[in-house]
Amino acid sequence: MTFAPVLHSEWIKTRTLRGTAVSLTCVFAVTVGITILVMATIGQAEADGSEDLLFFAFYALNFGQIAAISFGTLTFSSEYVNGALRVTLAAVPSRGRFYAAKALVVGALGCVVGLVTAFVAFLTGQAFLGTYALDLGDAGTVRACIGAGLYLGLMALLAAGLAAVLRSGMAVLSILIPFILIVSFVVGDIATGVAAYLPDRAGQQVMHQDPTGTLGPWTGLAVTAAWAAAALLAGWWCVRRRDA
Repeated sequence: MTFAPVLHSEWIKTRTLRGTAVSLTCVFAVTVGITILVMATIGQAEADGSEDLLFFAFYALNFGQIAAISFGTLTFSSEYVNGALRVTLAAVPSRGRFYAAKALVVGALGCVVGLVTAFVAFLTGQAFLGTYALDLGDAGTVRACIGAGLYLGLMALLAAGLAAVLRSGMAVLSILIPFILIVSFVVGDIATGVAAYLPDRAGQQVMHQDPTGTLGPWTGLAVTAAWAAAALLAGWWCVRRRDA
């Protein structure tokens, strides 16, 4: 079997599985919904005291990334429910082809939905900020929107790789979500040392108007990409070596 039909089959599985479809939809709905809620109620008051209006525009991505992580997790962990992986490998004996197709679908859908979400959330949120509003012509805004979208796609891939390693969606979510939410809260505004290279803090540098610390906007996103690549490689090794 060539790669194209394998890719098509993975697209069909991802699109029709209820959990993945819902989580992917939530990336957009949660991010845009919270953006409207926050900006319409306390947006101008918070913007008045904000040192980085551009990063504030992507506040809701803290919640949208949870949906992106759930999407990547469910896409892979669904293969380990009720022996689904055995059926998949019976149809596609080449594990590398199967794994590459699934990772490509996760990455492509995550990035496309992420980019749409980032631009819509930014433009919608700025409509409520009055004199504090930014537009796409301001320095760094287009870069931040593109980077935010790619960041969501990379977080989905990171979760997908871990799901292939652990073979349990619950285990991945139990590790990643507290790690992203709690560890980042604990390290606070630390921008140097080991904390700067955590996948979320590094990737979010691209959303800052003037990134501080050792990482620039794109180098920070590259660090997140390296985390995702490492997780995917580990997942590939596990899929290749373990029984279905």
